[in-house]
Amino acid sequence: MQVRGLRKSYADTVAVDGIDLDIEQGRVFALLGPNGAGKTTTVEILEGHRTRTAGEVSVLGQDPGTAGRAWRARIGIVLQTAGDAAGLTVAESVHHYAGYYPRPADPDAVIEQVGLAEKARARVKQLSGGQRRRLDVALGIVGRPELVFLDEPTTGFDPRARRQFWDLVRALAADGTTILLTTHYLDEAEALADDVAVISGGTIVARGTPATLGGRSTAKVTVSWLDETGPRSLLTDTPTALVNELSAGGRELAGLTISRPSLEDTYLELIGGTR
Repeated sequence: MQVRGLRKSYADTVAVDGIDLDIEQGRVFALLGPNGAGKTTTVEILEGHRTRTAGEVSVLGQDPGTAGRAWRARIGIVLQTAGDAAGLTVAESVHHYAGYYPRPADPDAVIEQVGLAEKARARVKQLSGGQRRRLDVALGIVGRPELVFLDEPTTGFDPRARRQFWDLVRALAADGTTILLTTHYLDEAEALADDVAVISGGTIVARGTPATLGGRSTAKVTVSWLDETGPRSLLTDTPTALVNELSAGGRELAGLTISRPSLEDTYLELIGGTR
């Protein structure tokens, strides 16, 4: 996927202001940003659901603004909210969607893959929120897409279900599927993404791996410990030297921790402390 100079404006309001992106095949790419930053607009343009004002976009080798049905069969979309087919069972829903694609996966295998085998005969209206999100994922991947858009995919998942979903995403990527993920869960981005970009005010303000985003890998380290006066902490570029100095003469450092800024710390700094 290649994006150059992407812009989208509505009258005098600029929603996306000159974005450049490159996403390699088989990578998990996380696009992060606060509400109103231009994230959803950008993704909808890449999906072919919204027209752009300017710029060049190539998704799976085609312009999503003009691509046809064959191109759409190559992508999968898991929306943050999806329309219900409340009266259908899980199996009926997935089998029905499979019929839209030229080379779908085995619907029953997909239901198993997303952890809904025990709910295959349950009506959609009977599913919990987390189970409904799993069904949304099943509908998004049953066409065996080359590229999957995941918009807040684990909303409503309990911790165990989230970890199971992460395993599913990793398996898709391992099979060569490219994944564009949007999420407000920074631990999710850190666990899944090969590359991360942060959008704020319609522009990309940082790009890198989760470990290097915003200079995380070279940021000052916080060394914290307890002494007779209580908790202590210092910022340093040389944590080993500082610890050696503090522990000189065999002094024990109770509660010693050494940490760099978390991805959430870095993200909040990049967007100005708002979400």
